[in-house]
Amino acid sequence: MSQAERIIEQAEEMSAKIFSAIEKRSFINQRRVLRAFREAKVADFHLHGSTGYGYGDAGRTVVEELYAKIFFGQKALVRGQFASGTHALACAMFGVLRPSDELIVATGTPYDTLHGVIGLKGAGQSSLAAWGVSAKVVPRLLCGGVDLATLRQALTARTKLVHIQRSRGYEWRAALSLMEISQIIELVKGFNKQIVCLVDNCYGEFVDISEPGECGADLTVGSLIKNPGGGVALTGGYIVGQEEQVNLATERLYAPGLTGEVGASTTFTRGFLQGLFLAPALVEYALKGAVLLAQAGTLLGLETSPAPDDERGDIIQAIKVGSRGRLIKFCQAIQRASPIDSHVVPEPGELPGYKDAVIMAAGTFVLGASSEFSADAPLREPYIAYVQGALSYGHVKVALSEALEALFY
Repeated sequence: MSQAERIIEQAEEMSAKIFSAIEKRSFINQRRVLRAFREAKVADFHLHGSTGYGYGDAGRTVVEELYAKIFFGQKALVRGQFASGTHALACAMFGVLRPSDELIVATGTPYDTLHGVIGLKGAGQSSLAAWGVSAKVVPRLLCGGVDLATLRQALTARTKLVHIQRSRGYEWRAALSLMEISQIIELVKGFNKQIVCLVDNCYGEFVDISEPGECGADLTVGSLIKNPGGGVALTGGYIVGQEEQVNLATERLYAPGLTGEVGASTTFTRGFLQGLFLAPALVEYALKGAVLLAQAGTLLGLETSPAPDDERGDIIQAIKVGSRGRLIKFCQAIQRASPIDSHVVPEPGELPGYKDAVIMAAGTFVLGASSEFSADAPLREPYIAYVQGALSYGHVKVALSEALEALFY
């Protein structure tokens, strides 16, 4: 047994109590998902898709019924036509907002790919800013928490939408808990009930036993190649929430007047249904893998966020590895331990929507799927690797052993 394997074994033994809590939440979520499938009477004929305009697509209808129920909304839009979570978020924002409206980002600087959508740094011709929508970003507190006092001061009569990012993104900060999301929504609705509260739920689905919709979110948005796709969905995104707001997002995705009755599901439906059913289990594996990395990193003297026993709001584990070279070595080791493209050596490169070069290790069955075990990082100080996903807990153990071996031994 290598030294890295011994560290992983020790970390696993130290994490038994935390693992037990994760398993209990996973069981509650699995039971909730199964109940929704049974109540919707999902049948074999729902697994088969449609072509052309997609009229009368029963499979698409049942998928959206399930998402509305599981994510606590009146209506859902779950489509393979969404290219990414950012695409779904853009449709939701452009659907709700109009020129002269105000958007407030309540949780600090958002994920890099949203900068171009909002127009935070240079308003492109297609951004919300170019369309006449103004935006304010409420910085996080120094401790990483949400600055509710400053958020309250930022709200005005023009505020139409408040964006809440649940995940940490590429930031050394905690992901939001459902309690924090509830506090934001309560504050905003106390100021004006008509303001739309939108939660970017990427990486957060099934981490807790509820979802932002139950906390009062008007719209909950995410990607199907992250948690809810269960490692099976090949592409797609979802928007769940109030019927009026979901309809506006639907018209943005397709065309005015087309409120969800079109959009062929082709071959997507089976993966959407099977992936949703598997999602609680895969999130369990991902959370266990995140705790294992945090515990092993701590034993090796590295800073981790979250710490092993911290409350978690998403599946992402951040770890400071100390230098550009070590960061590249860490990600390359994760790639070597992947089932797909293990022979490929990832190198930092420029990617659309990111201001820094990024290295991505993702030898995945679905290209770029964060529901599968992967690691990525922007090449900037303090050189943090962001690790997430899992199709099996055993794979995570193998990959982490090799990654730590590459760093230290």
